Amino acid sequence: MTPTSGNTAVAAAWFARLLDLPMVAVVPGRTRPDKTARIERLGGECRRHDPPLAVYEEAGRLADEIGGYVLDPFLPVDDRSLATELFGQLAEPPAWVVAGAGSGVTSAALGRHIRDGGLATRLAVADPENSAYFPAWAYDVRDYGTGMPSRIDGIGRPRVEPAFDASVVDVVIPVPDETSLALTRHLHETTGIPAGPSSGACLQAALRLAAKRGEGTIVSLIADAPGTPAS
Repeated sequence: MTPTSGNTAVAAAWFARLLDLPMVAVVPGRTRPDKTARIERLGGECRRHDPPLAVYEEAGRLADEIGGYVLDPFLPVDDRSLATELFGQLAEPPAWVVAGAGSGVTSAALGRHIRDGGLATRLAVADPENSAYFPAWAYDVRDYGTGMPSRIDGIGRPRVEPAFDASVVDVVIPVPDETSLALTRHLHETTGIPAGPSSGACLQAALRLAAKRGEGTIVSLIADAPGTPAS
């Protein structure tokens, strides 16, 4: 069982097929058919459940019912390989790094790398509509939940995941979904990179930092498709 409909569920279905094991993804009721189809093409089963925030409990209930296990992709992981690779490509540390928050693992790894290294770089997190990260950061409420799923693939959660570390984040920037989509199209038209809307959200956050603060280099993480030039 896994309580997610995103890329993590797709990866879980892929590995389950390799191991000849059944895999069930518990997804919010309004999850788009194309997202569930990706999981099902790999042999996974999707079970819709509402309200969205209850998918975690439902995954646990189903696991107990059939004697299975819950694969929680949102537990804390101290893996800084991405941060090491990113900063290793730069001639000098940037003023800002912008990342989206899905599981919270990426932003936590970047923030800890920055602070442990004593770098002057600051970390911004782009957060879509309906996500819990911005209000949780703004009000300093660790267990904040919205009860609503994000419509932007890859980022945003209805609750603050255990892996998210607000103490290493300098600012969380809320981004309207329509802006994320518009900048995704702009990114593709100007660079040819077939990025998803999570990249559009990060680009908007970077542009807001540049407009308001106007200082130094800003680096944003953009997830492009396999086989495209590095971004």
